[in-house]
Amino acid sequence: MQLSKTEEELMNRLWKLEEGFMKDLLEAYPEPKPATTTIATLLKRMTDKGFIAYNLFGNSRQYYPLVKKKDYFSKHVNGLIKNFFNDSASQFASFFTKETNLTKKELEDLKKLIDNEIKNK
Repeated sequence: MQLSKTEEELMNRLWKLEEGFMKDLLEAYPEPKPATTTIATLLKRMTDKGFIAYNLFGNSRQYYPLVKKKDYFSKHVNGLIKNFFNDSASQFASFFTKETNLTKKELEDLKKLIDNEIKNK
């Protein structure tokens, strides 16, 4: 399952907080803050999808993620490679390095990361 853009935005805030009540999540947004009802609806949908859960403290719910950020984005990057680049990591890397306007330093840093991964295999 996938999160909508607004759900992803809220999920990013929850990943950063690690856990939080509704007021904590609202405070994490810049002005103008979304309506409480909007956040409540998003939290309900994300709970139903199995991305988050909560602990009850009286009438208050403390939300926490069930899915790790790394796992969520790893799945989406792999899906992107499969769906748009014929399941070819090299096609993805070629597109990524040519179309994202990376600086020479960024490309060199990327090369170091790849070289380190090759050493560790």
